[in-house]
Amino acid sequence: MTLEGGCFCGAVRYKAEGEPVFKGQCHCRSCQHISGGAPNLFMLIPCDGFRYTAGTPKQFRRSDRAAPVTREFCADCGTHITTHRPGLDPIILKVGTLDDPSIFRGAKAALFVAEKQSFHCIPEGIPSFDGLPPM
Repeated sequence: MTLEGGCFCGAVRYKAEGEPVFKGQCHCRSCQHISGGAPNLFMLIPCDGFRYTAGTPKQFRRSDRAAPVTREFCADCGTHITTHRPGLDPIILKVGTLDDPSIFRGAKAALFVAEKQSFHCIPEGIPSFDGLPPM
């Protein structure tokens, strides 16, 4: 499978090749900040099949965390594109950046539901985890 996408303004573009390892929605407070309040829809994509084809994203990592994630986003329009979590090989790719987000077809699990807001919706029938699912 080949996925293509980029940021809102078009300055940063990517291509991802390979099957998604996992599809989910995250309700953690960090994702709520990044999404503007909603859960974050994402796909885990094999690292070796992902590359930027235009532009270079800016990176951000919190200095007050023991093992912070690295977030990549467009420095021009602010679109959050990927997250790299220490100890996790696949890249966390944000569904909203796909040229064709319909490829997502829904989350397979909801994560960090202990931090979800009362207005967040979890699709019926998908597993929910208070934090990360067991590996």
